[in-house]
Amino acid sequence: MPKSEYAKAGVDYTVMEPFKMAMIEAGKKTLKFPNKRGVFINEDATHAHGAVFEYKGSQPHIWCQTQEDLGNKNWIAEWMYEQTGKTYYNSIAIDTALIVVNDVIAQGALPVVFTDQLEASESAWYGDEKRAKDYANGLLKICEEVGMALPAGESASCTYLINPKAPVRSIATLSGSVTGIVAPKEKLITGKNLQAGDHIIGVASSGLHANGISLVIKKAMELPDKFLTKLPNGNTLGEEALIPTKSYVRLMEILQENNAEIHALLPGTGDGVGKIAFDKRSYAYRVHSWLPVPPLMRYFRESLGVPLIDCLKTFNWGVGYYIYTPARQAEKIIALGAKAGYSLADIGVVEAGNRQTIFEPENISLPPPGE
Repeated sequence: MPKSEYAKAGVDYTVMEPFKMAMIEAGKKTLKFPNKRGVFINEDATHAHGAVFEYKGSQPHIWCQTQEDLGNKNWIAEWMYEQTGKTYYNSIAIDTALIVVNDVIAQGALPVVFTDQLEASESAWYGDEKRAKDYANGLLKICEEVGMALPAGESASCTYLINPKAPVRSIATLSGSVTGIVAPKEKLITGKNLQAGDHIIGVASSGLHANGISLVIKKAMELPDKFLTKLPNGNTLGEEALIPTKSYVRLMEILQENNAEIHALLPGTGDGVGKIAFDKRSYAYRVHSWLPVPPLMRYFRESLGVPLIDCLKTFNWGVGYYIYTPARQAEKIIALGAKAGYSLADIGVVEAGNRQTIFEPENISLPPPGE
């Protein structure tokens, strides 16, 4: 059958359809995942035009919704796919979901509904069945792990808008929205209770997560072997960069189940370690100890010569989440986190003073985000 005029213009639904079907099939398998939180998806109204759901629990509740974009991380996956034949899109799907989920839980909300959005540089991007299957399976896996449904989404071909930087030839931007529930509503965390004397608990990251990727791409592409460069631990730079983001949902669940007192929660994302000084009030954040720094980040500092302050203001430096809590709660939170399989450490304290992060392990002070 000859191509339609629309297909000749860059939007070929016949090529895109297998990807859409893979996503629909994966989505159908997720619909009951949020039931454990009292949230039920109306299965008679699952289609491309939206998601219908309701809370059937008995507790007063409120909702939280967050939208996020993955950024440039899947550019590395595309480069590695062309070079190695492995798509890495199972991991990329996890990143796409968790960059939103880990923001939602910062309010004390637990994720229940996820909708994703893709905008590809050409319809042919969707035609790769291997990539499509890996992406759909990755979303199914992470939806089951964190307890949320994928009842709707969007995939578009934006030939005139999306243009990947060479040598990657075809790509899609990845983003999503997560709705979380706070039940009972008293579990809402706003950060207003943050105060001098609070302890800062750091939770170990799995690696880069999805921040600092532009710097990683720039530096990697300057190397002779680029993302196939071997790191001291034996992994390639690309493999290390594509380790998926860690979910902190189970950590939040166990803290809530045990009534841990939390004054603020903060995902370790943009602005790196400097983000610790997130609150705009006059507090200094004295960091006296730290968790292990992941191999890729050490490589950028020790082998590629990236200045320390750039590392600390770009990468999470090994801490993917921060919990601000009264001193009397610190040991309890660390023990509960360990029970849930996380590595936590009491890394610092909030003090009255000029807003900054005092990073004592490296004897350096970091300005707050945006400075």
